[in-house]
Amino acid sequence: MEEDKIPAGHDSKSSCQWNEATGTTENGRIQKESNGEQNDDEMIKERGGSEPKDEEKQAQKLYNIANELLQTERAYVARLHLLDQVFCSRLTEAAVGGSFPPDVIRNIFSNISSIYSFHSQFLLPGLENCISHWCESPGLGSVLLKYAPFLKLYADYVRNFDQAMVLVRTWSERSSVFRNIILDIQSQEVCARRTLQNHMAEPVQRVPRYEMLLRDYLKTLPRGNSDYDLAHKSLQIISMASTHLNSAIQKDESRKRLLEIFEMVGDEEVINPTNEFLREGRLLKLAARNTSTMERHLFLFINFLLCCTPKFSLVGQRFTARYRISVDGMQVQQTTNEDHSHTFQVSGKERTLELQASSEQDRDEWIKVIQEAIDVFLKNRQTFKLAFKELTVEESTEELGRRAPRWIRNNEVTVCMKCQEPFNLLTRRRHHCRACGCVVCGKCSDNKVALEYDGNKLNKVCKACYPILSGQRWEKVEGKKRRVSLVCQYF
Repeated sequence: MEEDKIPAGHDSKSSCQWNEATGTTENGRIQKESNGEQNDDEMIKERGGSEPKDEEKQAQKLYNIANELLQTERAYVARLHLLDQVFCSRLTEAAVGGSFPPDVIRNIFSNISSIYSFHSQFLLPGLENCISHWCESPGLGSVLLKYAPFLKLYADYVRNFDQAMVLVRTWSERSSVFRNIILDIQSQEVCARRTLQNHMAEPVQRVPRYEMLLRDYLKTLPRGNSDYDLAHKSLQIISMASTHLNSAIQKDESRKRLLEIFEMVGDEEVINPTNEFLREGRLLKLAARNTSTMERHLFLFINFLLCCTPKFSLVGQRFTARYRISVDGMQVQQTTNEDHSHTFQVSGKERTLELQASSEQDRDEWIKVIQEAIDVFLKNRQTFKLAFKELTVEESTEELGRRAPRWIRNNEVTVCMKCQEPFNLLTRRRHHCRACGCVVCGKCSDNKVALEYDGNKLNKVCKACYPILSGQRWEKVEGKKRRVSLVCQYF
């Protein structure tokens, strides 16, 4: 396939065109006249060696990358048009007619209309303008830096993608009208024999494509080029967007896995929003009194280890939770056992387990991931202690209850700031102490006291603030009594 050439008239630093009328080059330097052909050595010498050829190749490569980005963007916008203006529009019309719920279509296509509008009305015209003026001002940096921040639009679409695939499959089976519309559109030439699911996957893959092309562009672009800094900033923004999208996908997959495990074990702590699944596997638990072993299935999370036993079920794999060992205070180490190989020990505040892995590699991997969970917990707790220490320094006892506190945001803490127990949606919810602003659990905020800044109305306070405020109130009451007594004695 023949390479796209830089548009005629492009004034590269590496090229200078001969002006036959004046006998000079465009940069004003006079060339030596020659009646015969110059030999190769003279030509190379006059051109300053082979550098101009290399620079021309470099300039051509930069243009090719920019042009590839433009061509792929045009094709991508055509696919977005197909998704939004054809698939989504026709299915929405059928949904309005009552063939299936309109919410189904909204949940399938998410914010595809916003994505299509952004690319068709802004990014694509920007790239076309950039390429059309490449001769005057070659460079992708400015246009990408201008529009890269809008790639955050993809977050909602990516998070919703798996659910959208399930809905397409479900309603294709459930509704003949839904299925026939999709099949009719897929049979058209514009679909290029690709399914709706294939087209819907393209937005998920698009942002990494920008990142890849921009990296190639920067590798070719000289650091001294005026477009380098702009392109580099654009790459940073796009890379961050790509990282966030990957993170959103991983969190969504982790959330689904937590729901699956909850269905298998029934432990509500599994679906704690702060929880994170790390590893699972079948191990043998060594008996403490003899050499017998018992099969156990372990689920390791960021905050605790769940030891389960398999149980019979007709509706999929199910387990009975036997022990839950908190990562707080947990220790893990390799052990030596004469009767069993590949063993290690997990000890916590609740229980100590000696376990046998299937192989040395399996044992080492378990020890590694458990130790990493312990290290993360200790690091987070240290950060929490430092933050809480700063908070307690700022909140003086004298001001407590007299001035409205700064509330700690719910998303800043995952455990009670008094008892250190993790929050969950059902049995340990978040509450704010109205005196110091800390986020605490219900047990640690089971007291009320009158607060001066709130007109001496009773407010919920934590167990740390209650004795201080109660003491202050008692001192005030006693002080009033003494003053009344002195007045009575005077009269």
